[in-house]
Amino acid sequence: MELHRFEHINLACKEIDASQQFYQTLFPDWYVRAQGKDENGRLWRHFGNDRVYVALNDATGSDRQQYPYEGIGINHVGFVIDGGEQLKDTLKTNGIEYYTLESPETKHRIYVSDPDGNEIEFVEYTKDYPLR
Repeated sequence: MELHRFEHINLACKEIDASQQFYQTLFPDWYVRAQGKDENGRLWRHFGNDRVYVALNDATGSDRQQYPYEGIGINHVGFVIDGGEQLKDTLKTNGIEYYTLESPETKHRIYVSDPDGNEIEFVEYTKDYPLR
């Protein structure tokens, strides 16, 4: 077996349209790759680009079961970016709260939470970091 790339993450959403709008703000070039309804009639949508996407699933009426950094589970999903200052401007313009952390190999580490409380990290590595 050979791993080619990380392709997607599957997210349950209280309001699938609000989640799509949030990710569209962060990734303006993303589009609906596929969509439909599952065997229970709930809407699903693959939203991304040609290489990566988020699988959004309608979970209206459901409650969150796991919170980042509280117990076992995924704490955040990381995306490598260029243009951290531009991203911060976009977040400010759209009223999306974020926080930052520092580390020696990064120029930016920007954290946001989507409408359902899933945390996302945007990392911009320094030009001299060999694993960027």
